[in-house]
Amino acid sequence: MAEEKSYYMTEEGKQKLEEELHHLKTERRKEVVERIKIARGFGDLSENSEYDAAKDEQAFVEARITQVENMIRNAVIIENDNDNPDTVSMGKSVTFQELPDGDEETYKIVGSAEADPFEGKISNDSPMAQSLIGHVVGDQVKVATPGGEIDVKIITVE
Repeated sequence: MAEEKSYYMTEEGKQKLEEELHHLKTERRKEVVERIKIARGFGDLSENSEYDAAKDEQAFVEARITQVENMIRNAVIIENDNDNPDTVSMGKSVTFQELPDGDEETYKIVGSAEADPFEGKISNDSPMAQSLIGHVVGDQVKVATPGGEIDVKIITVE
């Protein structure tokens, strides 16, 4: 049997997944079933695009439910490393500056399940996070990016 993948996330990220799962099971499922019922009333199912679309949506919702249940079941909650407050690790926010004269940027390092760069959350699997993890405030770090290598200096870790 294949080994289950672990999903690293904060307690907040797990809570959001549980809320999404509840919404999918209690509301989205009912909405899709209702759409299927309505589409059946349009007649011949072999040429009924509304029915096909509703069935596709049902498949998507059921797949997402399975995926979210798996992520919750295999969640590994990220605990803050309070013993090393100045060391970059998962669950912490890190502020860094691109050298020589770039702007400061702040990101929280989270698991891939809850990563959202637009909300300031980057995956521990990202090149930036992988380069920063284990370093401390004041370190200069080389980060391999798709656009080439950049140098950053760690300003703060919270």
